[in-house]
Amino acid sequence: MSINLSTKAVVVMVVAGLVALVLAANGHLVYVAVITQPDCVAHLKRADVGHSGSYRAAKSACSPGGTS
Repeated sequence: MSINLSTKAVVVMVVAGLVALVLAANGHLVYVAVITQPDCVAHLKRADVGHSGSYRAAKSACSPGGTS
């Protein structure tokens, strides 16, 4: 049972195409992660004891009174 050259070429091309697709998808994921900046959301500004189950940002990227 031997595989001829054209079948091997098709298999190699399909594998190379799948590898290229995965690399392109990962590159797009990295691009979108670097380019986008999420909007500011409401969160606790200081550690309030009365708000159990609520979390606050470790370091807020938003200015307290402005839009950034």
